Amino acid sequence: MTRGTPASHGAVDRFSTRGLPAARRIELWEEHNAHALVALQCRMLDESALEAAEANLQLDRLHLAHVEANPHAVERTARTVRSRPTESVALYFTLAGAAIFADADGTRTLRPGQLLVCDADRPFLRGFSQGLEELAVKVPYDVLRSVGGTMPRTARVINFRGQAGPGGRTAAAWGAGTYAAALTALVARAVGSRGDGSADEDALLELVTAVLAQPDTAGSTAAGAPPTATPSAAGASTTGAHFAAAEQYVRQWLRDPTLSARRIADAIGLSERQLSRVFAEQGTSVPRFVARRRVEMAGRMLRMPSYAEQTVEAIGLRCGFSSAAQFSRVFREQSGMSPSEARRYTGPAHPLPIGS
Repeated sequence: MTRGTPASHGAVDRFSTRGLPAARRIELWEEHNAHALVALQCRMLDESALEAAEANLQLDRLHLAHVEANPHAVERTARTVRSRPTESVALYFTLAGAAIFADADGTRTLRPGQLLVCDADRPFLRGFSQGLEELAVKVPYDVLRSVGGTMPRTARVINFRGQAGPGGRTAAAWGAGTYAAALTALVARAVGSRGDGSADEDALLELVTAVLAQPDTAGSTAAGAPPTATPSAAGASTTGAHFAAAEQYVRQWLRDPTLSARRIADAIGLSERQLSRVFAEQGTSVPRFVARRRVEMAGRMLRMPSYAEQTVEAIGLRCGFSSAAQFSRVFREQSGMSPSEARRYTGPAHPLPIGS
């Protein structure tokens, strides 16, 4: 495998059992994972042949992966831990297919939109009766300790999508989910189904640290144990993690005209003043950042044939602007032209000159 570098494009190593002899697929899958991610024993749940594919990206400090497979189960036994220790924490992001996770503390069911955090050197069993698609991050103990990260005492589950609306959860719960969602997005950009190998390792590590500082937010503790209280994200992560989490929240709620700095700050557990400082360090402000993202979205929609029958005003409202007048004013400030002019724009390669 070729190493990626922080904030760069790395070489993604891809492996698939498709096309391999059916009788050797499990053996070769186990061999690949022992080398590339975590050593596991694999078994099928029926008579089907294993169909699995994995994309791996080894960075200087973290390992990222995207896994797809048909129904099967994997186990990391005590014997395997002794013979093939990883000395790492694993984060598994369920994208499709329910998953069962069982260890000495009990059994959990994970559904799409949930993140499992566990010590990869504690024996466990995972089952995927519906098949699976997931992202994974492996963080060595020494890397986690070097950045003051919180070692998980027990396996924990954190929601990263499908949460209630802004008023449906406490700020702490939203903070956990928002940091996890931001981490999911960065991992997907690197190794997901449309990933291109680009990875900002510093931002990834900052987000991992913030996520690990959160309590279990999925309402799914093993053996009835209460969630473990941990430090708040406000004291546990850096500006990069805060900005990535805020960016993810803005992306999710960009079309909502009521999106505000206060809502974003509440979502990631900061005060508005702290949030302003985070954005200032990125050379922008919350209002400018939101306006630019809305104008970029509107600019793309104005040029798309599928929106040709929609009025300029309708597109502005779909992009989160509260009125046609606001849309026209902000769009001109950002791009130097009106929305109607942008619809007719034919510059080089057709990009709209959106300002900062």
